[in-house]
Amino acid sequence: MHPLQSLRAFVTVAREGSVSRAAERLHLTQPAVSLKLKQLQEELDLQLFQRKPQGLVLTPDGQALLPSAEKALAAMAAFDQNARAMHSTVRGRLRIGTIVDPEFIRLGAFLHRLVERAPQLETELRQGMSGSVLKQVRDGRLDVGYFLAPPGVGPGPQVPEVVHRELASFHYYVVAPSGWGNRIHASDWPSLAALPWITTPGNSVHHRLLNGVLEPLGLSPNGVAQVDQEACMLDLVRAGVGLSLARDALAMAERQERGLVIVDGVQLPCSLSFIWRRDREDEPVIAEAIEALSSVWSLASVA
Repeated sequence: MHPLQSLRAFVTVAREGSVSRAAERLHLTQPAVSLKLKQLQEELDLQLFQRKPQGLVLTPDGQALLPSAEKALAAMAAFDQNARAMHSTVRGRLRIGTIVDPEFIRLGAFLHRLVERAPQLETELRQGMSGSVLKQVRDGRLDVGYFLAPPGVGPGPQVPEVVHRELASFHYYVVAPSGWGNRIHASDWPSLAALPWITTPGNSVHHRLLNGVLEPLGLSPNGVAQVDQEACMLDLVRAGVGLSLARDALAMAERQERGLVIVDGVQLPCSLSFIWRRDREDEPVIAEAIEALSSVWSLASVA
């Protein structure tokens, strides 16, 4: 392995055709550059330059070795750059609370972007309901997560330590089994609440949305089954067990493909948010997550 300084002197003199100009480029004295060239030629036992009136010109041996020398310098420069980058590369583990289906929350695109930005960062996914994700972000068991709530509400003023960024707005519809059109005589909530319902635990956004409508009216749903997964809720609706809430896209697809009934005139607005603790947003792993999320959802401001 020849000293890098000698290789740099060789390549620079070859490009400049002059020891003096090479010395200026390398911020060295002319004698120092000449010495490095002499040492390199002695070590190789080859004549690399010949002197002509127009300056130093590469010999055939010098011309043959120049590409290899340039590649060696480029490789060392890349090595040095990568080594320096390691000092600023984010390392560690990011615990992410996920909800509903990965496609809806753009989980694949988010993780792909995160790996591009921070290849040394390890991710851990924990699937759950949005209420449980909020609790775990709040107490530090999760670093970031996804959350569902009415637009503009987020985790709410009772959780000031958690920041949310809204990603998308949509609606929940009330869906009923196929053939139940004649059982839904009216779309008012007292009539709907009296019908059989597939309910969810309190941590579910379905529970919070539905109770947010019914409780002010002094009503509660006539629950006949309780599940904690959206797919199970739709399975029970298809089986004729009762009513449920479903995201607008799912409800439309189920009506078209399975014949489920969508209750007319009933829409519950909701939004998908990304959440993290306010006092942790400057931590490198969380800052990287927020930046990666912003590029996937084309967002710029924090709610």
